[in-house]
Amino acid sequence: MLRRGKGIELKSSGEIQAMRAAGLVVARALAAVTEQAKPGVSTAELDSVAEEVIRGAGATPSFKGYHGFPGSICASINEKIVHGIPSTTEVLADGDLISVDCGAILDGWHGDSAVTIPVGSVGERDLALSAATERAMWAGIDKVAAGNRLTDISHAVESAARAAATSDGIDYGIIAEYGGHGIGTRMHMEPFLPNLGRPGKGPKLREGMALAVEPMLTLGPPDSEELSDEWTVVTVDGSRAAHWEHTVAITPDGPWVLTAE
Repeated sequence: MLRRGKGIELKSSGEIQAMRAAGLVVARALAAVTEQAKPGVSTAELDSVAEEVIRGAGATPSFKGYHGFPGSICASINEKIVHGIPSTTEVLADGDLISVDCGAILDGWHGDSAVTIPVGSVGERDLALSAATERAMWAGIDKVAAGNRLTDISHAVESAARAAATSDGIDYGIIAEYGGHGIGTRMHMEPFLPNLGRPGKGPKLREGMALAVEPMLTLGPPDSEELSDEWTVVTVDGSRAAHWEHTVAITPDGPWVLTAE
């Protein structure tokens, strides 16, 4: 049975199991896309790969038709941060860095995840950027536990990103305008989850909540702008970006990453 905790959807253990099934569909779609993300492949082809996996599992792409979005994935290459629209004319080249966001609905439950994929031979700074973003995501996931506050996750993401900046000698930008979110019977639900901030703020986390943790970092300043297609978000200075995301449920045993195999 669904209940509400201060506006945040709470799920039973059975409902979280249903979300896990949706999450595995997303994981397999992203694995298939990662395998096919090679020089010469268009982002439209990657979109078709993801959609085939999702529909083959009896699920529906979350993104396709969402507020008019035309794709089953968001494909964001290099300076594109999020919400890149798949296209037959956008072809991957050696050295590209592509972030792919994917969602699926199975039996009314949503899974949502994103990965950043190096295409061919990618520069060390780009690889460091992606690795730093992924580490920041896992640091945030570690705080997705009952009794913590929402911004404990935010602070963990920010702290990990800043630690990576120090160790890598790269001044990573942390995107503030976009972040994580609640998820369950809808893809985007309360609460909004910032990727930076002071700890100990926001609603208390409870068993049965599910959150998408999704940091986005850049190789330059975090300033972003939306293109004229009203979807694609890019870095203002043209620097490269990375995006990692998992759907995570709060269980009695701690965080359960629903979108990891």
